[in-house]
Amino acid sequence: MTIATLTSKGRITLPMSVRKALGLRPGAKMEFIAQGDGFKVVALDTHVSTLKGRFAGRVANPVNLEAMDPASDLDPTL
Repeated sequence: MTIATLTSKGRITLPMSVRKALGLRPGAKMEFIAQGDGFKVVALDTHVSTLKGRFAGRVANPVNLEAMDPASDLDPTL
């Protein structure tokens, strides 16, 4: 088990094994996603290909591209 300690300022130091597993470097961003009674930690990357699947399951009724097309015809000045 890997353990980190929370400081009085709300900071933690991620153990080296966690940083390596997530591919984290100084300045890296992470997202905390609530799951059940805990959180999933996801390393954020700036490359668009890393977004694939990031939002899967977060929308009750996904919208397909055909349904989005009419919105592109709206007057942007409204």
